[in-house]
Amino acid sequence: SDPPRAQAALEFLCQTYWHPLYAYVRRRGYSPEDAQDLTQEFFARLLDRHAVAGVSPDKGRFRSFLLASMNHFLADEWDKARARKRGGGRTTLPLDLETAETRLGAPAAADLTPEQAFERRWAIALLDQVYRRLEAEHRQQGKAEQFETLRCTLAGTSAAAPYAELARQLNLSQGAVKVAVHRMRRRYRILLREAIADTVSGPEEVEDELRYLFRTLAGA
Repeated sequence: SDPPRAQAALEFLCQTYWHPLYAYVRRRGYSPEDAQDLTQEFFARLLDRHAVAGVSPDKGRFRSFLLASMNHFLADEWDKARARKRGGGRTTLPLDLETAETRLGAPAAADLTPEQAFERRWAIALLDQVYRRLEAEHRQQGKAEQFETLRCTLAGTSAAAPYAELARQLNLSQGAVKVAVHRMRRRYRILLREAIADTVSGPEEVEDELRYLFRTLAGA
């Protein structure tokens, strides 16, 4: 109902979740260059055809929709797309394809199936999105230095956090640092659940999806 906002939302989606699909295509055996072409073409068609407009949230998780759509694209449409000159006749999306292979890293281990590579990269992309939102909030609040210093505490237990050293770096008391860490972790959890809620059918699925994504990252 709001084309400008819808277009902006879809472009944000592409920029956030292109790499999980790139990892999936690479694990399917395509070369880096073909995988870049495929990923770019897939999202360009997704935008051109407004495929997302007909998707109802009650039909399941959005990551499942994207993976099924990519499989359909690979099976039925890539031969046509391959005949075009790279990027010809279409709007080129601002995807950082130059770093695609570098970003694969450890999650692209040889023992991962294409589906596992996609799921692992989806989880990483989602966590990265949340991290960047949290960082942006701190910058807007004039707390960029505090975030840079305390970001190491987002992982691990409170007992393992070097509060004394962090307090020295920030010229704060250990008590103030503990409060700041607690607030940052709490905000991170809120943002994480908000990000997941955008990709599932309803709030009742958030916790299940959260557990699934962390199992995926753990390799379970």
